[in-house]
Order: sequence, then structure tokens, then C-alpha cells
Amino acid sequence: MILEARDVRHFYGAFRALDGVTLGIEPGQFVSIIGPNGAGKSTLVNVLTGLLHPASGTVRFDGRDIRGVGPVRLARLGLARSFQLVQIFPDLTVLETLQAAVLSRRGRARWILASLQADGEVRRDAEYVAELFGLAGRLHAPSRTLPQGDKKLLDVAAAFALRPRVILLDEPTSGVSTRDKTAVMEMLVRASRGVGVEAILLVEHDMDIVFGYSDRIVALQQGRILADTTPAGLRADAEVLAAMVGRPPQPSAGDRAPGAGGRARPAGS
Repeated sequence: MILEARDVRHFYGAFRALDGVTLGIEPGQFVSIIGPNGAGKSTLVNVLTGLLHPASGTVRFDGRDIRGVGPVRLARLGLARSFQLVQIFPDLTVLETLQAAVLSRRGRARWILASLQADGEVRRDAEYVAELFGLAGRLHAPSRTLPQGDKKLLDVAAAFALRPRVILLDEPTSGVSTRDKTAVMEMLVRASRGVGVEAILLVEHDMDIVFGYSDRIVALQQGRILADTTPAGLRADAEVLAAMVGRPPQPSAGDRAPGAGGRARPAGS
């Protein structure tokens, strides 16, 4: 088990956002978390990535207690989520944004501005990630000038530049046209193999994406896990589907069985 939460609870005042959540991620898995607004998805993500210290329960990454350690330290340990560097440093170019992530991974964040132009290895690493995400032609564009879809890609690419073992993707196709969502997801899973990601945790509302790419789907409702199953298992559970999406989604040509060929898998698979 590379990432594990056991009996996690978290409160906002009297409101119980997470109520005894237990979840484990194995190397090689692509796991999606779904649920209606207020189900506890954001709180769970923040607990898993060290932003929140749960009221009770344990969270371990590769056997290490990571409760409340913070996303920067956690990224150095090998678990990353989007840094949103585009919002933090809007005047940095695409290349500089990715270099900043590479330097952060190497524990040199305090010297970021002085080091961006000086380290050829850092530049090559950043350029490799830009190529994986189709951003090689925009290396010198200020991130604030990118179209919204490319800003989202850059944000995710910065997380991949950390070269994590496990990556959490929080609605990576939001702001992307329906036509382009599959292309974006194909890029993400291909990039995961390119940088050695072992497992992917996805938070997503688009059920076509969820069913098309997941090995497991974890359904949250009112802070509890309603189901933890395969895409086929979720399709067969009309009650859970109704709670998640209101009606069973229709099969599409892009659906696949877990682990079936055609899609790139995380490097640990």
C-alpha cells in the first residue's frame, strides 16, 4: 500500500466533513473519487496531501505518517498535487514555472529566481515535461498570457515536474472543452509513465472520464464512503449511481475494463 487513510474524521465546527474514511491506493492503480457537492471530496484531498490534520485517524504515505506535513514537504517525499504556480507567479514564463517546480523538488526553492537561468540540468528537465504536455512551443510565453486550457495544463505539468510517485489530479479537465477532454486525459496518463508516476488519484465530476480511465472508483456521500469498486461494479449498483449522478450513465465506446489495453498506465502497473 503506497497511500493509506484509516478511519479518518474531520470537522468544521460541528459539521462532520469526513466520517470514518478508510482508503488505500496500491502502486499501478488509477483511482477516481466522485461525489456530489459537499460530499467531502475536497476535505479528503486536503487531508491526503497534508494540508489538513485530521481530527482522528491515520494517513500514511509509503509507511510514513503524513498528517498535516504540508504539500511542499510531501512533494519531496513523492506525493504531489497541482501547485497552481500559474496563479502564484503569473509573470513567470512556461519554462520558468516548470523550472521552479523542478528546483522545489530538489530542495532549492529559496534560490529559485537566482537559479532559473543558471542550471542547464534543471532547464532540460523542465523542457522534457513541457514536451510531454505539448507546451514546448510556448516555453517563453508568460503564463498569464496562456489560454485557460493551457494554464490548466501548465498547472498540472508543474506537479508532474516534481516527479512524484503518486499524483493527485483535481478536476484536470475543468475549463477544457468536451471535445478536448479525452486528449487531455491521454496526455496525462502518457506523462505519468514518462516521469515514473506509480499511481494516480483523480477527483472528477465528468463520469465519462471517470468510467473511461479508472481501475477503482470511490464514491463519497456526506463524508462517508458509499462504494469502493470497479467501474463495472459501480455501473451495476443503481442505488449508488443514483446518489452520484441521478441516473445510470449510458455505456460509451470509450469504456474499458480495468487494466485492459489501449490506455497508458502508471509506471507501477
